Amino acid sequence: MEKEKPIGVFDSGIGGLTVVKRLMSVLPKESIVYFGDTARVPYGSKSNETVIEYSVQNTKFLIQKNVKAVVVACNTASSIALNELRKQFDVPVIGMIEPGAEMAVHQTKNKKIGVIGTRATIANKAYSKAIKEINPDIEVFEKACPLFVPLAEEGWTNHKATYEIAEEYLEELREKEIDTLVLGCTHYPILADVIQDVIGKNVKLIDSGVASSEVVREELRRIGLETNSAVPGNAFFYVSDIPTTFKQVAELFLGKEIKEVVKVDVSELGK
Repeated sequence: MEKEKPIGVFDSGIGGLTVVKRLMSVLPKESIVYFGDTARVPYGSKSNETVIEYSVQNTKFLIQKNVKAVVVACNTASSIALNELRKQFDVPVIGMIEPGAEMAVHQTKNKKIGVIGTRATIANKAYSKAIKEINPDIEVFEKACPLFVPLAEEGWTNHKATYEIAEEYLEELREKEIDTLVLGCTHYPILADVIQDVIGKNVKLIDSGVASSEVVREELRRIGLETNSAVPGNAFFYVSDIPTTFKQVAELFLGKEIKEVVKVDVSELGK
């Protein structure tokens, strides 16, 4: 029965859907329970203590849904709360940072990697530390891009304002002649086309969600928890605010109908 339990995924909002989409592709027979903390997005401007508190609450919620593993589909939470979650819970907890860093190191040719993320992820130098641990010779240039999260949440994937903000944020990274750019926030792949246009076609974008999905598959195999199901898995969606908006964006992004998005009262989280 353990094998047939779902995989739990949480994020501060809709960004984690980029990870869900990849998990559905890599592990189509697995069921997924997703929690988007849309009432408290963004996490990137919160204190470390608050991010840890929210992450513990979100994980408790997923554990109550009987999940066999938890994917922290939020780079901010991964950079701040991962160790605490691994300490407190006895299911595998997979984050975004290590898989994304590993993929970037394997990709770069000129050993110049850019990283964009929320203020918290960049302030914690999560990717710099992870990349330098793998290869200390690599130069890492980090840039906080806080406005990308609300633009992604708004669905402004091809808007003039998004291009203008991207130009402002990415200009200094272009000057560093990076050949690889880590999208250090799961919201950012939603804006990947704009980011690619602005940073240049010769720069390889690294989606941490893609890398982490492979790690989830390997981890489930390693501990013998891959499903035996012969049919496609189900997906269940929970949010802490505005389920109708989430449903619209999620259906557009995942390219499939979602039967229901259930609203969870924030005051009930973590109980």
